[in-house]
Amino acid sequence: MAEKFDVFVIGSGPGGYSAAIRCAQKGASVGLVEKDAMGGTCLNRGCIPSKALLGSVHFLTLARYAPLMGLEIGSVKPNWQKMQSRKDAIVGGFNKGVTGLMQSNGIKLFRGRGIATAADKVRVESQDGNTDIEAKNIIIATGSEPVEIPTFAFDGTTIISSNEALNLASVPESMVIIGGGVIGCEMACVYSAVGTKVTIVEALSQLLPFEDEWVGKIITREFKKLGIESLVSQKVTAVTVGADGATVSLESGQNLQAQKVLVAVGRRATCDKETIEALGLEMNGRIIKVNEKMQTNVPGVYALGDVVGTTFLAHGAFAEAEVAAANVTGGDEKMYDYSLVPRAVYTFPEVASVGKNEKKCADEGIETYVGKALFKSNGRSLAHNETAGEVRVIKSKADNKVVGITIVGSTATEMIAAATALLGSTQKITDVCFAHPTVSEVLKEAWEDAFGTSLHIPPRAKA
Repeated sequence: MAEKFDVFVIGSGPGGYSAAIRCAQKGASVGLVEKDAMGGTCLNRGCIPSKALLGSVHFLTLARYAPLMGLEIGSVKPNWQKMQSRKDAIVGGFNKGVTGLMQSNGIKLFRGRGIATAADKVRVESQDGNTDIEAKNIIIATGSEPVEIPTFAFDGTTIISSNEALNLASVPESMVIIGGGVIGCEMACVYSAVGTKVTIVEALSQLLPFEDEWVGKIITREFKKLGIESLVSQKVTAVTVGADGATVSLESGQNLQAQKVLVAVGRRATCDKETIEALGLEMNGRIIKVNEKMQTNVPGVYALGDVVGTTFLAHGAFAEAEVAAANVTGGDEKMYDYSLVPRAVYTFPEVASVGKNEKKCADEGIETYVGKALFKSNGRSLAHNETAGEVRVIKSKADNKVVGITIVGSTATEMIAAATALLGSTQKITDVCFAHPTVSEVLKEAWEDAFGTSLHIPPRAKA
């Protein structure tokens, strides 16, 4: 006899597990199936392990400036095995935590592959056999996988994806990273810090190509200080694997030698073909089409997270899960403006943005005035020797409202949530009292500059 639930969730990533918990909190009986480790890509092969490694090398980078700070701490060198062990311990702890949350909320867990066979039926395939599920509603949260380039496919040893890059047994002497987006730039920071000669090859005209040009310029400049070489407007034509690594051939005729080649050109949605065909899901390529309520074209079937291709961000999936869970349990919620989902890159320095950037405003014909402030003029940034970066606040000239904020610098990813709360405001930030000295005062200075009221930035043309 089939097991019955009000809601059955396929996938335990940030979107899947949070939707399951919310539905359970609203009184629904909930089941969830996961074919791999609890927590999905974010917890096991993405956000958490990458930030654990970045956390270790951040300490390493700061320690190298000890003499400048008046400290004598002797030589500092990385221990890659201990860094990996620390990362694995953090991931393992969160694995247990997510599993515990499922159990404490009365959610029944299934291990195996979940295939939706109808709008109200799921088959769970495991080593112990198949289990039939009946559900009034199904939430598909099956995530994404690294994009593979067919002409130089992953071999898991020399040509690797971010999955392998997080778990290398030893530090390579050299690495070419194909792709200067978020994943490529973060991994470049990790490996350059532990001694790898890193070269990034980006086909577009700048690193982090979806941000404004000035962001790419700062990151390229700061990466050079870290020993990272950045080759932009360059396309890779071939990767030839040899006994000692690989040769990466560029369209320009240049050849690069490296022990490892990390292909980091993005991620793509993944959903079982059997589920797509059995349900008759409306698709956009590999992406499941949903409306603003996270509903698919099939009544009672919802989808969210990377599989719907909206943000490819864990916090984007969290937001979508709130909407889906509300609607599954009788509510009437809609997904808010996706431009309000902040974008965060944990490089050295960090990059974070929310709302429209200058490029987007220009494309939409929005006339703007841009307030600016530099980290090197901030007291606490100087005190901490973390002076690289800038904040820009973008204000529409038409209605005097702030439409976007971009931060490049230390703690940018921490400040962006506060910045999000200011979008759409015409309020002069002088009404808000900032503690002094704090790094967040850089946001205040840029905001004041956008409204022409800055105390510490020389006067410019009035807004």
